[in-house]
Amino acid sequence: MGNKKTMIDNSTPTLEIRSGLPRPIEAILASIGLILVAPFLAVAAIAIKASSSGPVFFRQNRMGRKGRVFVMYKLRTMRAVEKGPQVTAGDDPRITKVGRFLRKTKLDELPELWNIFKGDMSMIGPRPEVPQYVDLGDPMWRLVLEARPGLTDPMTLRLRNEEELMAQVTGDRERFYIETLSPFKLRGYLDYLQKRSWLTDIQVICQTVVAVIFPSKAPPPTLEEISCFTDSN
Repeated sequence: MGNKKTMIDNSTPTLEIRSGLPRPIEAILASIGLILVAPFLAVAAIAIKASSSGPVFFRQNRMGRKGRVFVMYKLRTMRAVEKGPQVTAGDDPRITKVGRFLRKTKLDELPELWNIFKGDMSMIGPRPEVPQYVDLGDPMWRLVLEARPGLTDPMTLRLRNEEELMAQVTGDRERFYIETLSPFKLRGYLDYLQKRSWLTDIQVICQTVVAVIFPSKAPPPTLEEISCFTDSN
């Protein structure tokens, strides 16, 4: 499962990760985005505080490029006083009413623009994982971590409704996530990283906007499809 190491050693095999949007462009886009969403964040902050006690922002350690851990920011969508598994399904009772709306629309992820501005994340890239679910002994994980994690990518779009998918899992959901869903994600991440360019990054940004406005445009994979992929690898 998780590995206590926080950095990838020099013996890690490398993959020629193709470049996407230049870092200065991403920083500019993130700063513009933060200015544009500031009014919404103010309204969301009021709704979050009014609906449940706790902080407005949710902070969590995530695994970044080269195995460096960073703090990722989101709008809080769960009751702050309750503990539970890191894997979240759509039927998780910890999610507040306001949080359910924020998660469904993905608006809870807007504060990640700050992570992009700081350089922890990119606009486009593999979603950053919590350290306990990252196995630095797995070659696929080491390859994925050669890239800076991102706000979205093609695999993230496919799994936009991941929480609803997880709600369909019977039995040990955490085990399903680690042994079945995670390898499926890793393969998708690597497929994109090997062919990405600044143009494909822009295309993914446009596809993400469309998916947020028209969710049916990004149909998710089924549990059977994910399980069959894992069984064949």
